[in-house]
Amino acid sequence: MLVYRFRTWVLLLLVIFPDPSLSHFDSAKKKQMREKVRKMFYHAYENYMTHAFPHDELKPLSRSFTDSLGELGNLKLEHLPQNYNGTALTLIESLSSLVILGNCTEFERAVLWLSENLTFDVDARVNLFECNIRVLGGLVSAHILATDSTNRLVQGSYKNQLLVLAEDLGRRFLPAFDTPTGLPYAWINLKYGVMKNETTETSTSGCGSLILEMGALSRLTGDPRYESAALRALRKLWSMRSSLNLLGTTLDMETGEWIEHSSGIGAGVDSFYEYLFKAHILFGKEDFWRMFHSAYLAVQKYFRHGPWYHEADMRTGKATYWQLTSLQAFWPGLQVLVGDIAAANTSHREFVYVWKKFGVLPERYLLDHQMLHPTEKYYPLRPELAESTFYLYQATKDPWYMEVGETIVNSLNSYTKVEGGFASIRDVTTMQTEDHMHSFFLAETCKYLYLLFDDSFLVDRNYIFTTEGHPLPVLSAWQDRLPEIYIPSNWTYVKDEKQTKRSSAMSLQVCPALSLNAGHGEQLAESACHVLDARSDHKCFGDEECGVDSTSCRRRSCSMAGYCGLWLVKQKEIHWSSRPVVKYFATYERMRPSWKHSTPILQTQLFLYSKLIVVQSYIPTIIENTKPSRL
Repeated sequence: MLVYRFRTWVLLLLVIFPDPSLSHFDSAKKKQMREKVRKMFYHAYENYMTHAFPHDELKPLSRSFTDSLGELGNLKLEHLPQNYNGTALTLIESLSSLVILGNCTEFERAVLWLSENLTFDVDARVNLFECNIRVLGGLVSAHILATDSTNRLVQGSYKNQLLVLAEDLGRRFLPAFDTPTGLPYAWINLKYGVMKNETTETSTSGCGSLILEMGALSRLTGDPRYESAALRALRKLWSMRSSLNLLGTTLDMETGEWIEHSSGIGAGVDSFYEYLFKAHILFGKEDFWRMFHSAYLAVQKYFRHGPWYHEADMRTGKATYWQLTSLQAFWPGLQVLVGDIAAANTSHREFVYVWKKFGVLPERYLLDHQMLHPTEKYYPLRPELAESTFYLYQATKDPWYMEVGETIVNSLNSYTKVEGGFASIRDVTTMQTEDHMHSFFLAETCKYLYLLFDDSFLVDRNYIFTTEGHPLPVLSAWQDRLPEIYIPSNWTYVKDEKQTKRSSAMSLQVCPALSLNAGHGEQLAESACHVLDARSDHKCFGDEECGVDSTSCRRRSCSMAGYCGLWLVKQKEIHWSSRPVVKYFATYERMRPSWKHSTPILQTQLFLYSKLIVVQSYIPTIIENTKPSRL
């Protein structure tokens, strides 16, 4: 018995105290990786400035350019502008990155060139969403950085020229919102407005991911029209949700009817969720919190399957497509902001597994067949995995995430770096390159990797990053009411014992990392949806004494033995399938090599998953009347 107890305590010590000496990331290594990313950025930037500027994007293989703003989001390449010569898109996207890398001289030079040469009075049909996040967001963010009195980035020569350009662009957006529903057209001609017979089809992201940039423009200019238009569209979109609080992917903005009812957290929807929460942080509106709260819990309930997220029908919640898309890799980063570190951790590691399997992250991977999508095998230098890695390191300071960053950097240099810049991958199975370097490689991919190894830009500052990686400061002057969670002096410790036990961190708006009941055993809300069990020892007499699981956001129940948990067996019946068990086991096996680099919460989960597999192997021998069903 003494030996058993000793072994138990050894296990607990290993779980609680991961060994930091196992990581090779000391300060010298971090500096080395930072300089490696810096060289990547300038290799791409200088090639763009040499071979493509002032056009939109670089073609690194042919060392030429493409005026691609009219092509973004235009899969069929219809109605392309004839006399359009670019808007220096990649330069605009690089502005905040130059500041983060500390190159104020180049930033000032770029600002002055744009001030004197950039115009939006061009006959070009552009995608409203893409132009908003890339161009408007880049200009607004750069203007704020240029006028930051602590930076003095532009020495006496800046007179709000970028804000003037941003406002000019914002005014050109407004005709797109002049619709019966308030939902904007997906396409707008920068010179002539909405074209005759323009398509009325748009996406959830296209309607619901405009509030940060347009809201910031209103706060800077004092003109409420931009924020009002974006907010009206967002509220109309939310009113179209199903009874399950789910939205579809595409819709008719003129009639307000859904076209595609299946959706997930990937393409067409992703930034909608992101902007709900970030708008709450930036502007403090409770409406944003309530919308995000409902939407997030619906995602966790209907889309999540173990560490993965599939797509589902917004009307029924039934799974439609079992696939991983590279855009989904942003989700763990968003979960870090919410406070769901454990859930973010498990999903992030699955994306890392796929990255290591192929060398980069393919655009689409079929989960049910464990194979690549036959036609979407490309990797266009996307930043989402680097972004989530940065957020997770910031939240945990676990050096394993720096090792992930090193893997990403090495892959990019091995497979995508060419003499003329960095090239997209056409096929991840052959690593055949494609003659295109997207502007977001400089705006996001390099930026998040640099911040992973050197976050000095963020010291004593509070920023949120747009979906295109452009930093916007969290300012009290912009807040309708600054959320209490972001004011340390107002952090709320709930005094009522019953409320503490039966409420979630999200509903109380209490930072999940804080103790909810410091005087009673330090019970912690581990995620935004976590509801604690009524008793700290998890004993129970009925289901009403059990809470909500912190990772899956599913209701826990009381077992026949009198303990709360996510039980698969109840009243002589077994409700389980081999599929989730296999998933958990695969996750556990893949994550075992990183055990001692993982966070305590994740280590505890791995231990429980391994025990769950052992328990389930005995269930069929002791329980009769088995009834398989999908979890």
